[in-house]
Amino acid sequence: MTEVVSLVGISVNRYTLFKLFKYTVYCLLAYNVYAFFVENHVAAGTIFADGVSLGKIIEAYNDSIDTLAWVLLLMVFELETWVLSDARLKGGTKWLLNAVSAFCYVFIVYSFYGYVSEMVSLTHLLPMAGSACDVAAGGGWSVVLEQDDYTPLTVANCGSLADVHLLRLADAQIVGDASVWREIQWLAWVDVINAGAWLLVVAILAFDVWLQLRHELSDAIMRYSQIVKGLLYFTLLICAIYWGYSGSLLEFWDAFLWLVAFFFIEMNLFEWQAETSAE
Repeated sequence: MTEVVSLVGISVNRYTLFKLFKYTVYCLLAYNVYAFFVENHVAAGTIFADGVSLGKIIEAYNDSIDTLAWVLLLMVFELETWVLSDARLKGGTKWLLNAVSAFCYVFIVYSFYGYVSEMVSLTHLLPMAGSACDVAAGGGWSVVLEQDDYTPLTVANCGSLADVHLLRLADAQIVGDASVWREIQWLAWVDVINAGAWLLVVAILAFDVWLQLRHELSDAIMRYSQIVKGLLYFTLLICAIYWGYSGSLLEFWDAFLWLVAFFFIEMNLFEWQAETSAE
């Protein structure tokens, strides 16, 4: 796709503002890699008190690794559907983009596995053998406040857990109110649904791009593709709304930005397909 001002009726200044807005969204998504890394790093220090092993890196830094891979994949889609001309999407350039995409897909699928693993681990909750203060006296325990938010369990704060139904993770010294664990389990399910829906979106989008490069993306295929992706985007919007409702503001903000970013990619693809159909 050649980057031309094909948005009829839009002045140069408005088109420049449009591009500025688009790439600002992309930059904000890139910054979210750092924001998620900080959040994951703090949580990993509690969940993996003995250190994060190589096999647990994906689970510990799932959000940040997943976001980094998605940002790289977004840039590939932007290059394919807008920046680079059809003539340049051949040979070494295309092989390089395919290699980057494959690299990203490996981590995205692995991150999806990480979300599933986290969700499964949250099903292994055990009742506490003693009171919170009995456990606090021994040291080394933490209290879960919300998803990825923990605080040390001490004799000073154990009293606040005296009248609640306590559960603990089977494979970590983390305790929490049963109602808090239930909310975290719901959020973990939303993570899995969100990640799965995005995998389907990019699979369909990658297929669309492949057909377009072969000049085989017909109006009928495009229409069916948009219907399926529309349902998936609606699912992703519901996930974002749930995060906002539950108070997971970073996840809500990140989900909103991704929906906006892929709206731009869909616009790119629509323009590209319309341009070649008119030839």
